[in-house]
Amino acid sequence: MSNGVEFDFDNEPRAVVQDKTPAIVKLVIKLSGGLIKDSTQANYVLLGFVVLVVVLSFFLWTKETSNELTPQQLEVYIQNMNNIPLR
Repeated sequence: MSNGVEFDFDNEPRAVVQDKTPAIVKLVIKLSGGLIKDSTQANYVLLGFVVLVVVLSFFLWTKETSNELTPQQLEVYIQNMNNIPLR
C-alpha cells in the first residue's frame, strides 16, 4: 500500500548521548587503578579529600606560633637592650 510518500531517515540528525560525568570524577576513577569502580565512589573520595584539606588548613591556620619569650630569652633580650646606646 504505497501512496507515494517517502521518508528519508538517513539524513535526519540522530540523538547524541552525552556522558555527563565530570572530568575530575573520570580522572579519579582512572588514577585509582581499578580501586574506584563508579562515579559515586569517586565523589566520596573527592569529598573526603576536600574535608581533609579543610581540616589540615584549619590546623595550619590556627597553629599557635609562640611569641612569648622564655625567662632565659627575656633575660638575654633585656641585657641586649641595656647595651644599646640611647641617642
